[in-house]
Amino acid sequence: MVELPLAQEISAVTISSSAPSMYGNCSTLNSTEETLRVHSSPANVSTEQLAPSPCPLLYSDYQFTLIPVLYCVIFILGLVGNSVVVVVLCRHHGPKTVANIYIFNLALADLLCLTTLPLWAAYYAYGYNWLFGSVMCKMSSSVLSLNMFASIFFITCMSMDRYWAIVYSIRSQRRTLHQATLIAFLVWGLACLSSLPTFYFRDTRFIKSLGVNACIMAFPYEKYAKWSAGTALMKNTLGFLIPLIVIATCYVWIWRHLMKAKEFRKNKQKRDKVLKLVAAVVLAFLICWLPFHVLTFLDALARMNIIRNCDIITFIDSALPFGICLGFANSCVNPLLYCFIGHQFQEKLQHLFKLRVCQLNSNRQSLSSRKGSYLKDAETPRDCDKERLNCKLTL
Repeated sequence: MVELPLAQEISAVTISSSAPSMYGNCSTLNSTEETLRVHSSPANVSTEQLAPSPCPLLYSDYQFTLIPVLYCVIFILGLVGNSVVVVVLCRHHGPKTVANIYIFNLALADLLCLTTLPLWAAYYAYGYNWLFGSVMCKMSSSVLSLNMFASIFFITCMSMDRYWAIVYSIRSQRRTLHQATLIAFLVWGLACLSSLPTFYFRDTRFIKSLGVNACIMAFPYEKYAKWSAGTALMKNTLGFLIPLIVIATCYVWIWRHLMKAKEFRKNKQKRDKVLKLVAAVVLAFLICWLPFHVLTFLDALARMNIIRNCDIITFIDSALPFGICLGFANSCVNPLLYCFIGHQFQEKLQHLFKLRVCQLNSNRQSLSSRKGSYLKDAETPRDCDKERLNCKLTL
């Protein structure tokens, strides 16, 4: 759900100052000459015209080993959790709901986002050296950006749907699957539009001083700072600020409604459970996304020369990869918050598991049926069919 060294934008400063481990435990690069060349610099710009960086940026090589490990852990956990959600919802034979449509699309967006993580783990492990070609650079970056926005947008839709279902429980019954499906298409369309800058500008460039083929946002040289800051602020606004306002507003009104509702005032245990879930959703969103977007905003200010303090700039460049990790971790948290803690989803998962066990037992018994009697051969499928029918009826 984040633009990786994407989100960090592997900008002119970041690439030139982020040396791989071959440069020792801590590398210092004082010139942006090579990186400025790769950003579509015009032919008439000579080496002498390229101003050196005012800050000697220090980078430790631990991030080139730690970040790939974190990405792999997030990839495995997120892949398992979201795959289970998709399988359970696809195999669910009961009536579909508006919430399930949003949950399915959220899990799908997280899955697509996570599938690009191994590529970016390798990118970090090889010291910002992209090994997969220009087309894969553009496509994987676009998929990552698209699904980052889609995931956040669907979380926002689910917050609004919960608000509508709890505060206006009678009116909410008018919601239809057709409306939810249409909203889902609109969300994917908005996510595509938000990802157009990444699709257009992301490309590979060879950086001679580092000896790497980097996957970067190749903005025009003359307007690099403006484009870079502009895309960062767009991510802050569309990918965090507006969704946060909507999510917080929805859950504040839900909290106020629950505190006043007679049903929940009488059943304190039920009310406290709902309120804890509400708090968990908002806190998870803040914890996973706030660090990344704050650092992205500070990075934009640094590119516009509003921030010039070398200590702050060094901190931003060092902390951004870990802010990105937290953003990716949201893909692991979403299945827990929106699915696994719900009783209905747990029941669906249990029935699906029982059905699978029943099918496996049926296969084993059919293999051993040659040694049994014809009576046992006839009873086993019948019992299993009965169990399968019970599972379908109770889903």
